Parts: sequence; C-alpha cells; structure tokens
Amino acid sequence: MKYRLFIWIMWPSFLVSILAEGLLFTIVHPAELLFFGHHPNISDEGIYTLGFFVIWIFCSFSSALTAYILPGIDTEGSKGSDRGLI
Repeated sequence: MKYRLFIWIMWPSFLVSILAEGLLFTIVHPAELLFFGHHPNISDEGIYTLGFFVIWIFCSFSSALTAYILPGIDTEGSKGSDRGLI
C-alpha cells in the first residue's frame, strides 16, 4: 500500500510540475532571473532542471497533504472505519 500511495502522490505532482514549468519559463527567461541581486552562474538548462525539481517538490507536498487529510471511508461489514490513506 505504501508504494501505491507513493505513486498516487508523485505521479500527479510530476504531471502538474511539467505544466507549471512550461508556463513559468514561457513567461520568464532564465537569463532574467536574479538571486539575491546576482545572476546565478548556471546554464539555462541547469536553471530549467532546478526549477522543475523545486516545482515538483511543492506539488508533491500539495498531493501528500491532500492524501493525508482525506476522510476515512466507512465500509459495510467492517469493524471500524478506514482512517484514510496514510
């Protein structure tokens, strides 16, 4: 069940982060970015990669929070209720 939950969290967040990075870097070019007033000494591809992983982490936290706060399901014939996914 834990591997299935991991995939339920990571796969949708991966797909959304692809879309979010495409939208972000359509609007902002990596050469225009400033970090603490300085241009980073990283190639454009490196900034794209770092941006993707940062966006993916935030989307993963969002998906994990959603899985965590899902209500339990009362099933017929069970002694108790399912307490959610986690």
